[in-house]
Amino acid sequence: MPVLWWIVLSGLAMSGLALSGAVALLLPERLFERVVLPLVGLAAGALLGGALFHMLPGAVQVLGNGLGVYAWVAAGLLFFLVLEQFLHWHHCHRPPGAHRVPRGRPLGPLILVADGLHNFIGGLAVGGAFVVDVRLGVATWLAAAAHEVPQELGDFGVLVHSGWSPRRALAFNLGSALTFPLGGLIAYGLAGQVDVAVLVPFAAGNFVYIALADLLPEITTSPVPREKALHTASFAVGLGTLLALALLIS
Repeated sequence: MPVLWWIVLSGLAMSGLALSGAVALLLPERLFERVVLPLVGLAAGALLGGALFHMLPGAVQVLGNGLGVYAWVAAGLLFFLVLEQFLHWHHCHRPPGAHRVPRGRPLGPLILVADGLHNFIGGLAVGGAFVVDVRLGVATWLAAAAHEVPQELGDFGVLVHSGWSPRRALAFNLGSALTFPLGGLIAYGLAGQVDVAVLVPFAAGNFVYIALADLLPEITTSPVPREKALHTASFAVGLGTLLALALLIS
């Protein structure tokens, strides 16, 4: 299958995952609390595993093992720090009823703008990875997709409890997710003019930041030993799955 079709289909599939946010309203709050943090742990492991076992080795193979690769990783880390500092981009993984939105604060549009930018960067990364190697593109997509479900659950809950109707929240969430295939197509279009391979280490920095700064703190707050073990195991499963995939495709 041509690289362009891989990019288009993976982008549309990722956008479709935005609809998973509606599940937040269907699940009882207690069940939501049980499943969402193991999903967050799985996502953190998958993002970190994607960066360490797929994206960095792929970037080194294409760009060489010089300082430039790691400079792009650092740029990816810095970019998401700036995004969090100034757009207050942070995904909440609490049950829908637990969200408390400050009165008068336009939190819904802020979340959508940040999420749209996040998805656009993700689309650029996945598109660039597919241009470099289809197998690298698939691994990068899988890591990003593992993060998408808990992200959309949290964002959908915030929008609904900001006063948005479920239908409107779902429609705008889907709209912000469509920036993902847009980013992929732009990466593909630029491939003949610039070296889009630099997007791979840049996105690896994004993935490392999200995993370590945004997701892992969420799963380390429970004082219950059984929950600690479950969250740690889910993180290890995400990490191990991407390692196994790297060994398999190598």
